[in-house]
Amino acid sequence: MQAERGRAWVPWLVTVLVVLLAGGVLYLAHRGSAQAQAQAEEARKATDEANARTRDAEAARKQAEEKLAALETEHARLTTEKQQLTTEKDQLSQTVQEQEAELSKLKATYDDLQDKMKAEIAEGAIKLSQAQGRIQVDLVDKVLFDSGDASISKRGQEVLKRLGGVLSKVDDKSIQVSGHTDDSPPSQKLQATFPTNWELSVARAVNVVRFLQEQGGVPSRRMIAAGYGETRPISANATPQGRARNRRIEVLLIPDLKATKTPAKTARSQR
Repeated sequence: MQAERGRAWVPWLVTVLVVLLAGGVLYLAHRGSAQAQAQAEEARKATDEANARTRDAEAARKQAEEKLAALETEHARLTTEKQQLTTEKDQLSQTVQEQEAELSKLKATYDDLQDKMKAEIAEGAIKLSQAQGRIQVDLVDKVLFDSGDASISKRGQEVLKRLGGVLSKVDDKSIQVSGHTDDSPPSQKLQATFPTNWELSVARAVNVVRFLQEQGGVPSRRMIAAGYGETRPISANATPQGRARNRRIEVLLIPDLKATKTPAKTARSQR
């Protein structure tokens, strides 16, 4: 009887054990699922954080590249500007040296003229001046010509030989020889040869140029002959002294345009 009762509890015990076991399995499964979800959530968060850091790193990289590109552009601009400044400095230095050399040559020519013409300068027959890279020699007509004549006098020949000795050494200037008169018309005796002061002034200038070339050794290609008649007085014609000053030959040494160098212009880059 007791044995039968004992056997009757076995199924219930088995059922209970099965239930307990199933519950344990379910509990463990639920717990495992929760842990898995937690781990998955943590993994997702870690992935999001990693993605965010990646995006931040990419943005920082792009920003750094942009800054680097800007710095390289600025460096290139500064390098170009430095080269331009260096070129301008070199050109300015060369220009200063050329100007100093030109002034030195100009002074040497001026001093040579003063020495060769000191007697005529002292007596007022010749006036010597210089300005703006030019030298001007004013010779009153009586030192070169007889009254009303265009032929060079003996004294004039001696003066022009000394003048030509200086001018023949000048190789970077054009030499303009211009004739000037007072406002008195040529005398009736001279009008057949020189109808007006134009002809007289031109003839005198041409004769001086020819003499400087033939007797003074001055290259003809460097000389210009011009006649201005009475149109460019330097004094009033109201007095004999004023008219005497206006009757003159001007010898002007001016820079040779063909030899003048035009410095290249450099444009600085704008900021």
